[in-house]
Amino acid sequence: MAVLSAFYPDEYRDSTFTLDYRRMYDRGYRGIIYDIDNTLVPHGAPADERAIRHFEKLREMGYRFCLISNNKEPRVASFAGDIGGAFYVYDAHKPSKKAYLKAVEKMGLPGDQVFFVGDQIFTDVFGARRAGLYSILVKPIHPKEEIQIVLKRYLEKIVLFFYSKQKSQKNGKNS
Repeated sequence: MAVLSAFYPDEYRDSTFTLDYRRMYDRGYRGIIYDIDNTLVPHGAPADERAIRHFEKLREMGYRFCLISNNKEPRVASFAGDIGGAFYVYDAHKPSKKAYLKAVEKMGLPGDQVFFVGDQIFTDVFGARRAGLYSILVKPIHPKEEIQIVLKRYLEKIVLFFYSKQKSQKNGKNS
């Protein structure tokens, strides 16, 4: 299953909002690239109070961040403005690594100080891995999604099955 490992995130967590950002900062990370839809808010939704507070806390910690989305500029620019301003890359053609590298460049940080957070394996995680970034997959915020994403979720379950199996085997060896 080595081919599947190209899609494995470095971490898989329940939510963007429960990640230990202090731990990541202590590990040397200073920048975060975020997907928007179903990572920060339900698909197509504007920034809500939780997202706005989240970015305020990140700023206080000293993080830089960039939004990366396959959406058009009005959606991404509006969200970036709603959270108090952020770098962004729109029409990103994820999983192309070009947009991820552009996001890193916009933040003015080396790639080894940046991590990525998103909810989809085949676009978000795969693109981040191709760009050489640490990737964190989070569970989608809301089950309502576009049909092409719903279909990809079935394939994601297969990847996550083998990912979980590999993780438990590694943990068993480390005991």
